[in-house]
Amino acid sequence: MLPAAGTATRAATGTLPRTSGTATRTAGTVPFVDGLAAHGDRLAVSTDDGELTYRELADRVTEVARRLGTGRRLVLLAGSNTVDALVTYLAALHAGHPLLLVPGTSAAVPALVEAYDPDVVVGRTDGRWTLDERRAGSAHTLHPDLALLLSTSGSTGSPKLVRLSHTNLQANAESIAEYLGIRADDRAATTLPLHYCYGLSVVNSHLLRGAGLILTDRSVTDTGFWELFRRRRGTTFAGVPYTFELLDRAGFAGMRLPHLRYVTQAGGRLAPEAVTRFATLGRRQGWDLVVMYGQTEATARMAYLPPELTTVCPEAIGVPVPGGSFRLVPLPDRPEPDIGELVYAGPNVMLGYADGPADLALGRTVAELRTGDVARRRPDGLYELVGRRSGFAKILGLRVDPQRVEALLERHGVRSCCLGADDELVVAAAGCVDPDGVRRLVAGECGLPPRAVRVCPVPELPRLPSGKIDRPAVRELARTATPAGRDDGSSARTVTASGGRDGDVDLCRLYAEVLDRADVAPGHSFVDLGGDSLSYVEMSVRLERALGHLPADWHTRPIRDLAAGARTGRRRRSLETSVALRALAIVLVVGSHITLFNVTGGAHLLLGVAGFNFARFQLTDADRVDRLRQIRAGVTRVALPAMTWIAVAALVTDDYRPTTVLLLHSLVGPDDSTTDWHFWFIEALVYLLLAVAALLASRRMDRLERRFPFGFPVALVAVGLLSRYDVSGLDARYDLPTAVVAGWLFALGWAAARAADVRQRLLVTVAVLVTVPGFFGQPQREALVVAGLVLLVWVPSLPSLGVLNRVAGVLAASSLYIYLTHWQVYPHLRDHELLALVVSLGAGIGYAALAARLGRLPGRVAARLSGRLSDRVAARLPGRVARRARSRV
Repeated sequence: MLPAAGTATRAATGTLPRTSGTATRTAGTVPFVDGLAAHGDRLAVSTDDGELTYRELADRVTEVARRLGTGRRLVLLAGSNTVDALVTYLAALHAGHPLLLVPGTSAAVPALVEAYDPDVVVGRTDGRWTLDERRAGSAHTLHPDLALLLSTSGSTGSPKLVRLSHTNLQANAESIAEYLGIRADDRAATTLPLHYCYGLSVVNSHLLRGAGLILTDRSVTDTGFWELFRRRRGTTFAGVPYTFELLDRAGFAGMRLPHLRYVTQAGGRLAPEAVTRFATLGRRQGWDLVVMYGQTEATARMAYLPPELTTVCPEAIGVPVPGGSFRLVPLPDRPEPDIGELVYAGPNVMLGYADGPADLALGRTVAELRTGDVARRRPDGLYELVGRRSGFAKILGLRVDPQRVEALLERHGVRSCCLGADDELVVAAAGCVDPDGVRRLVAGECGLPPRAVRVCPVPELPRLPSGKIDRPAVRELARTATPAGRDDGSSARTVTASGGRDGDVDLCRLYAEVLDRADVAPGHSFVDLGGDSLSYVEMSVRLERALGHLPADWHTRPIRDLAAGARTGRRRRSLETSVALRALAIVLVVGSHITLFNVTGGAHLLLGVAGFNFARFQLTDADRVDRLRQIRAGVTRVALPAMTWIAVAALVTDDYRPTTVLLLHSLVGPDDSTTDWHFWFIEALVYLLLAVAALLASRRMDRLERRFPFGFPVALVAVGLLSRYDVSGLDARYDLPTAVVAGWLFALGWAAARAADVRQRLLVTVAVLVTVPGFFGQPQREALVVAGLVLLVWVPSLPSLGVLNRVAGVLAASSLYIYLTHWQVYPHLRDHELLALVVSLGAGIGYAALAARLGRLPGRVAARLSGRLSDRVAARLPGRVARRARSRV
């Protein structure tokens, strides 16, 4: 349950004056805040811990407003997406206190406290929510219209703030609620922080309509976020461009969100192709995408693109919000008609800026907002941004002034030129500099993630004859230079996880080592980097050893999230169920063939696990061509080592024929061999992967699989059961290839991976319980397959020990190779069955290590040859031609 009313704040120093009754209202308050209680017992706030009705929320707000007192004072709130922070925000507005809202973890808080000398500071101190009264009255003259102070979208250490009025907040909340059609039964998740104007506008507009808030600090890559969203019947959430990158990584397209009504986007330009893709996804799944445009200076939003136009003109920002208007101011350097600087007017335009405490006494100093964006008005009446007038850059939704960054670096003895784009800040730094140090300094001061800062060391900054920096030359230099100190590939030193047997483990380097990739970045996930079921085993075991505990969806989480979770997560050991089943199944297969024991069914269980892993690692959100490339690579990783080993075995023993070497035995026979059947499992797996690749090569089938991620494999199960039950009238077990007869097990594993809720898991479980019994006519064998598949459906991981994890990881990662090699190993040790098992497992592990080493050689040799060829060609060509040649090579 949530804390009771009155426990949200405590005085850290002294006691705040109390008044009897409700805090006195002034002329300067916000109507939607004052009217919270009017929504009665409607749900206002949901969290992981409980719920608050509007009546309960209003009581909490009134109590904290009473603690703040009636005399207007400047309140600094260092908050996050918590009930305490929300109540304090609303209480300050309700009591008429101007509020300076900052992130609770921001390093800029002490600087802002020093710059603005707030009368009250509220936030979390030593784990407790505290309300620190620094003085009884106010040290400032506060204009009666002043309600809220927010930082401009990004900060480079400047104390410049946006002054917003009570009217601004109310007007913007009303216009947003109107054009989005917010309803009282809507539930909005707080995917953005409270101190960010876009996130704050989500709160304001929903409270205005008596709708509910799902209050959380969780990332959209966290499965806990989506569990909460479903449980609380979420209908909407907001995102900046980077949020949509995270949605792709989290598998958003395949999620079942039955109550989702619309998704909003602002905070920077989302690429038109991404707009089209998400809008199309929404139409398919029954929700709308609303693209918006705004700035803090306009209390968040100025324009929106009607959902029906997102696929028609995805590059547009749309039309002004209700109550607002645009005009274009002609620019001397842009003579084109209908193009100019975009100027906005409306009741949500700020009072003005504040550069220090003296400005808090000012009233309105601006009548309209010159956005600094260059726009054009299209013939259809929509507005479209075409550039920036000033040097400001908006990066990942944060507005950054490159010239301020240059001044910052100058103070640290670094001569630089900074250029901004939609997704990164490029810093050309002259002389002998530490790229990582520059990147960390800039990222920390600007509030950008390190991956968004690219440092390019140069001997000297290029200059014009006038002595000014030649910025176009710097841009060209940055385009072609090898980046340094950037969190996007080569720089992997900044993401670490504390704990585990090996102390501080560099996760990026770990991913690079296991996946043999040189382009690993903290924002990448295992799936992003092309991980498959073979590398998955080694990666999961080594990560579990480093982190102590892995979430079930670790393979789709960015590396930085795993590192952050390791610092706060539990330290118990666990083993992925799929890994455990692969290890167990291969031991059972080999041991049963040796006749050390007789527990059959392991190979058929491995088919189900193969389908499970196929769905997780090769059916990503990548486009159709990339998917097919991944499947082709998966087939190669199975078929090539298999054919190589069988060919060598055929030369040495004469046990196998050419059809077996080519993995064609189950198709063309002959049937009189006592050994050619050995590799039926390999053949079945290769055939199934090729069949699925052929199916998904069709654009229509690819779209169907994406639209119905669970229904698609269920349909394949139904098709596979035709041969399972001999519907054709053939003796399927002998007249058809094993891939056809047992393919439904692969599809069942696929469906198990796609089951997103209890209903779907129950459906897969019933299918397993109904179809597996009777297939072999051997109850023990069928029980093993049933138990393994049911575990896959319901149990993501099993409690384990560190040493057990390492053993299981090696066995599972080598399971294909153990299956290949054991046929040639154990016959030589038949009189020593246990030894035969151990040696067979060891031989397969050895072949796996050899195959991994040999598999990396072609790529490395090709990279070296390509690099040498590129250098030789480029050395013979001048300037730009050389760069183009190098990029083509």
